[in-house]
Amino acid sequence: MSTISIEQMEFYAYHGCFKEEQIIGTRFLVDLYLETDTKKAEKTDELADTVNYQEVYLLVKTEMEIKSKLLEHVGKRILDAIIKNFPEVGFAKLKISKMNPPLGGKMQNVSLTMCTE
Repeated sequence: MSTISIEQMEFYAYHGCFKEEQIIGTRFLVDLYLETDTKKAEKTDELADTVNYQEVYLLVKTEMEIKSKLLEHVGKRILDAIIKNFPEVGFAKLKISKMNPPLGGKMQNVSLTMCTE
């Protein structure tokens, strides 16, 4: 098994519990780690024999465009879509970071890390 890492994908999205967050939006960073068997691709050097990183990115982008109140909801949707669309992925780990969250004090981000079961 190998781990494919797609890190620091940046999105501007409208997730949050506060009405203002769903209107104004903010930056989010997404890290995704996918465990898959890469033996065939190692031999063939063909994209069709591994997980297509661009397709994964576009899937994450699509899910990030759907407004949600909670990062937990966004994360679950992304992980479910990964497993559904990429059956060769045996395990996925996701980290979503919300930059400059409106929590009443100065902080860089809040993050949620989730894994497939």
